[in-house]
Amino acid sequence: MKAEKDRSALIAFGLLFIIGWIGVLGYMIIEDLDFTKAVYMTVITIATVGFKEVVPLSSAGMWFTSFLIIISFGIFVFAVTSFTRYVIDGVLRNYYRDRKVIKKIEKLAGHTIICGYGRNGSQAARDLAFRNIPFIVIENNQELIEKLSASDNILYVEGDATKDEILQKAGIIRAKALITTLPVDADNLYVVLTAKEINPDLMIISRASNESSDVKLKRAGATNVIMPDRVGGQRMAKLVIQPDVVEFIDFIMLQEPDNVFLEELTCESIASCFDGKKIRELDIRNRSGANIIGLKQEDGFYIINPSPDEILSRTDKIFVLGTSSQINSLKKLLLSGDNK
Repeated sequence: MKAEKDRSALIAFGLLFIIGWIGVLGYMIIEDLDFTKAVYMTVITIATVGFKEVVPLSSAGMWFTSFLIIISFGIFVFAVTSFTRYVIDGVLRNYYRDRKVIKKIEKLAGHTIICGYGRNGSQAARDLAFRNIPFIVIENNQELIEKLSASDNILYVEGDATKDEILQKAGIIRAKALITTLPVDADNLYVVLTAKEINPDLMIISRASNESSDVKLKRAGATNVIMPDRVGGQRMAKLVIQPDVVEFIDFIMLQEPDNVFLEELTCESIASCFDGKKIRELDIRNRSGANIIGLKQEDGFYIINPSPDEILSRTDKIFVLGTSSQINSLKKLLLSGDNK
């Protein structure tokens, strides 16, 4: 759409430029005017403003003027219309839209920044939007920028994600997480280094193409490194070995937020009376309807389907399966300290 408007404006001004030169040369040849007077005569003729001629016109000059008015009138109107449309629909609209986006970004906190809106980045954006998690996209490809600007639901910053000022515009200081999906591993590495320096507490998920980049990205500060080719191959193999299991997990993960889904809960804020208690003592299933299906301990060790005799600690994270209302009930239970 933008390219079409730009092309129309260029065509209009190109035609106006050509007809202008025809007018100038015509008056200089037919009426023997100097360049300045010829330009003046051409302008007042094309613009049809009705000012007096600089010199009385000869018969040939009158015929030429009539010809110039006829062929230039439509071109002049087309040029003015194209210019007005370009300014109003392009410059002014883009200005107000950009100001609106900047104000929204300035109000965001705890959001996710996605560097790159290619295949991986756009999929990450769709999944975050599906879960109503606020995010900002950083992109410098003009085709993708046009696609992003056409959407009213995606906040974006145009620029190179490897530059400090662009990350600052995306509110990296206030961000919770960053996903970098740039096609070149070196660029992802630079983004990780820069982001970690600005916000040391940031969770960073990076894409990698080469296995050798995995270790480098983690050393640079990436929390997790994803290799799309490896993940895709593993998923294909799992679909051969355990197709129903894979589909069942996808079914759970892709549910609407009000339906059954998995959530990670930290135990840092649980009531003190629950610290050091066994899972069975919480009676979570009967009191909230949710199920604890996994546990992550402080040392990073995972416990799948923990025993009712497993003791909870404030340093643990629990993985819960349930509906939105069931998980909210569990959160209230853990925060309230209702131990009856």
